[in-house]
Amino acid sequence: MPPTSSYETLLSPGRIGSLEIRNRIVVTAMGANFSEDDGQWGDRVLAYHEEQARGGVGLIISGACGVMYPVGQVQRWQLAISDDIFIEGIARAAEAVHRHGAKLAVQLHQGGLNAVDDTVAGRPQWCPSVPKWEHGDFLEGHLPHELEIMMKSGVPSFKVLEKEDIDELVRAFAAGAGRAKAAGVDAVEVHGGHGYVPSSFLSPKTNQRTDEYGGSVENRSRLLLEIVRAVRAEVGPDYPIIVKIDSREVGKVGGIEIEHAKVTARLLEEAGADAITVSAYHEMSQGKLHSESNIPHIPNTNLPAAEAIKREVSVPIIASGRVEPEHADGEIRAGRFDFLAMGRKLLADPHLPRKLAEGRRAEVRPCVYCYTCVSAIYTRESTRCAVNPECGLEYTRVRAPRAQAKKRVAVVGGGPGGMEAARRLALDGHQVTLIEKSDRLGGTLRFASLAYPANEPLLDWLSAQVEAAGVDVRLGTRATADVLKGLAPDDVVVATGALRSLPDIPGAQHAHVLSGDDMRDLMLGANSPALQQKTSLVTRLATRVGAATGLTANLGFVRSATRSWMPFGKDIAIVGGELVGLELAEFLAERGRNVTVIDDVPRFGSGITLVRRLRLLAELREHGLGLHPSAKDIRIEPGRVSFTDADGEAHAVAADQVIVAKGTTGDSTQAEAFRSAGLRVHEIGDGTGIGYIEGAMRDAMEAVDSINAGV
Repeated sequence: MPPTSSYETLLSPGRIGSLEIRNRIVVTAMGANFSEDDGQWGDRVLAYHEEQARGGVGLIISGACGVMYPVGQVQRWQLAISDDIFIEGIARAAEAVHRHGAKLAVQLHQGGLNAVDDTVAGRPQWCPSVPKWEHGDFLEGHLPHELEIMMKSGVPSFKVLEKEDIDELVRAFAAGAGRAKAAGVDAVEVHGGHGYVPSSFLSPKTNQRTDEYGGSVENRSRLLLEIVRAVRAEVGPDYPIIVKIDSREVGKVGGIEIEHAKVTARLLEEAGADAITVSAYHEMSQGKLHSESNIPHIPNTNLPAAEAIKREVSVPIIASGRVEPEHADGEIRAGRFDFLAMGRKLLADPHLPRKLAEGRRAEVRPCVYCYTCVSAIYTRESTRCAVNPECGLEYTRVRAPRAQAKKRVAVVGGGPGGMEAARRLALDGHQVTLIEKSDRLGGTLRFASLAYPANEPLLDWLSAQVEAAGVDVRLGTRATADVLKGLAPDDVVVATGALRSLPDIPGAQHAHVLSGDDMRDLMLGANSPALQQKTSLVTRLATRVGAATGLTANLGFVRSATRSWMPFGKDIAIVGGELVGLELAEFLAERGRNVTVIDDVPRFGSGITLVRRLRLLAELREHGLGLHPSAKDIRIEPGRVSFTDADGEAHAVAADQVIVAKGTTGDSTQAEAFRSAGLRVHEIGDGTGIGYIEGAMRDAMEAVDSINAGV
């Protein structure tokens, strides 16, 4: 794969110790939860890593691999390396990765204060001293079923390590490294961050010891240094050892700071580390901080720390944290770090490195930063990706049905599910016609991209992929049974989305009340009879001009223009505390509106993955929004919305406009009409139940599998 000029440095070979790596792109260690029930490296994790290797990455670092498993276990399906019985499975994974020219490192790990499975099993968590927990809003962002999962874990107990325990821990890390080498693995990464045992010793917040392992940063580094020296003694002088450390603990008063990390980094190099992975950790009690450190929402958050530590040592630095390849290429060229570790981007598209090398940057399937992947960890599920439904299922996809006969397929609906189905069908060789009633593709994804810009690259990618695949796209066309019969399709995929009717709320008929569809039409320049009754002539003219000139098709323009002018008053009430309502609330608050969100549900944020929800709720509070869950007797009146709160107290909030962002239900009416007309129908997306982007993409894959199999 000769590098292109755009990514010449990122795609150039690199070295960690004695290890030659074909490029500077690393799969960062992620707790994917893909092992067998007993910690074994089975077919699932093998196929997952093999696909990454096939995609052109240079180095793959496995997810946390327990050196004392099951002691220190943080996930139900965590990988293990605590016994020789695991060597065979690890060796199979290494062979699979090597077949495609990539290298494999195993991350050595003991969960300590984050070992949830220790608590579930009744084992104490290993730690330097008994922790003092902070009170925050973390649990407030959980939905009832998520709280139930958390509560089932139990109340942790603690094992404050004595010297003999420390010696046992050090031996376990060394033995794990020896097994990795015996299995043909190319390197190990000692996990010294993220609140696990070595990290808890490094942190002055969690380490309150007064012996040689506490106090000064040199003393707090002692455990990690002993581990690295023991690993070096076990694997020999030429075997690569990477160490991951936290550059800081975000929001944790008295925690690790960059000056501490610099000292630790220098000591690690002296102890024999061949590379340092620079990460960060956070105060666990604060919900928003779960997307502020090792999985940051803000791009390039961790790069200044990586550069600072790079100046302290001579070994390579591995950096990460929502970094675009273009930016990384320049940073590596400037000498600010040496390797870019990616997580979410390589879940979304494990072939990102190969596409960069082949000059196909636009074909990289984008991550939308929805946190579906990491939120699964919190709910004790295996990782999955909203935009790549094959993530974690690679071991089953080798048996996915291939098209036995080329068919004519009509896809009804140009939202994400319809576009993904059309793209897949065309790539499998079918003749595909995509019918969309509006004048552009995107469906609800277009409006979702307006409120949450990270969605827009997926909209652009799907649109471009549909075009490149040669799909016959028919915009402004209403699909009827007669229209479909005229195409003589063998199969019909119905992806028409959900029904968004106004719920039965007193006062919903008032002219200042907008449904979610009204809001979407207004922002995107569409016309409808409902809007004609609810908006002024000036507003209607402005939206028509925007539609006619194509300006409202440019989501960036709409986001920018609405900061200067919107056809709304100052006070807006949103009835509905799920995904659409909360994203609209943030969009409007950022444009200077006083927003109140009201709903009868006990907790807000259904439809938003946990980690993103934690962040969004915190940001809404920062904007000063009024959030009123468990509201009763909601009534819309001229100029206001009245309701009763959970304590029975009556409230009335000012509302120049009311947006009702609830009442969305699946709608199979059109699909049933097509079936009644004798057509072979596969229904996907929100029409079958509200699954948002993840559900639409997964349903599309499964529908195409069914068509290929003739089911």
